Amino acid sequence: MPSTSSYTVGLCALLQLGTALPAPWGSSKWPHHGNGKGDQSGINVQVGPRPYYLVDNMDDGDLKDQLEACSEKPISTSHFSISHRGAPLMFPEHTKQGYIAAARMGAGIIECDVSFTSDRELVCRHSNCDLHYTTNILAKPELAAKCTSPFVPYNPETGEEASAECCTSDITLAEFKSLCGEMEATTYNALNTSEYMGRIGSTPDWRTNMYAYSCADTVSLKEYISLVDSMGLDFTAEAKEPEVPMPFQGDYTQNDFVQQIVDTFTGANIPASRVWLQSFLPRDIYYWLENDPDFGAQAIYLDERGDTSTKAYEKAVASLPRLAAKGVKIVAPDLWQLVAADNATGKIIPSTYATTARDVGLDIITWSFERSGPLESGGGSYYTGINHLINNDGDEYTVIDVIAREIGVIGIFADWPATITYYANCFGL
Repeated sequence: MPSTSSYTVGLCALLQLGTALPAPWGSSKWPHHGNGKGDQSGINVQVGPRPYYLVDNMDDGDLKDQLEACSEKPISTSHFSISHRGAPLMFPEHTKQGYIAAARMGAGIIECDVSFTSDRELVCRHSNCDLHYTTNILAKPELAAKCTSPFVPYNPETGEEASAECCTSDITLAEFKSLCGEMEATTYNALNTSEYMGRIGSTPDWRTNMYAYSCADTVSLKEYISLVDSMGLDFTAEAKEPEVPMPFQGDYTQNDFVQQIVDTFTGANIPASRVWLQSFLPRDIYYWLENDPDFGAQAIYLDERGDTSTKAYEKAVASLPRLAAKGVKIVAPDLWQLVAADNATGKIIPSTYATTARDVGLDIITWSFERSGPLESGGGSYYTGINHLINNDGDEYTVIDVIAREIGVIGIFADWPATITYYANCFGL
């Protein structure tokens, strides 16, 4: 059994990864990060064992040697490392605990996907209507009764799956704040709400419920801004496409929604230079460019148009010069759109999307690493087109290297930011 002193030191090290929370939103007790400008003081960034596991798992070669050579290098915050939904590989997404874990892993930019409540307050949630599988709302009868679609159990006779739909717009901000975040999951053969909810339900076996058994704090946009600002980090906020009819309540328009996001940052005295707004809707990007050009200059067009077919992909590539001509500065396709297979050499290379975007002067960000689970079987949809070249977890760094150094992206979203932070520190990004 370890001594009391060694046990205490070990416990403190574990708590630094996010289970111990600094007090209150925006607490001045957070040490300053230096805001990515080279100041090494502040939070003691720790990437944990996963990056080293990935490097060990790589095929032998120059890249593996380079990454191994960085194994004892000090680690610091990098803006190249962008937290996707917090740290949802292990922490409930868009929760205070997940954001802090991401900061501990060196993410220089933290994401809030923005949705709105019935009283038109802004909150961090990946989807307008995901509360039934990312929170405990169904365990609260008074709130479950307000859901767009109440829980319906699995029907073993017909095979009809269990279902529910609960939206942020169904409830007020105060009611939203009473919820606990849970790991994203559902059980489609659930006979009751306890079986259906994520904590007990079908969380993928490569994630964990370890940090979801206590109540993970749901977060408003204002709380997110206060917390991230207190850590000296930067912001990326996505205007989620509403899943309810707009104008909401008859007069709250899409423009009202995206303007409210900007107004919340300006109301908190956050300069536009620290904010990367996002949207899958081109009209949102154009609105910011026209009405809030300082924010529009760093607005990210999330581009998944090429996901549906080869023809759609080619059309998306052909449109990139027009996007640049309209003032769009940054595009963010999912990672598979940026890479292709050179079957003659067995290498992963930049795609036509990547080379075209670069040629027309667009900056590129991509998403989302650490979302596919184990890569031994080809990596799934995020590795479409190169699946046959992916056969071990270490191949993740092979793809990251192509995207980072051959394509020259300016940032990478990850569900476990430590993976990107390690790479970024190794190559000075």
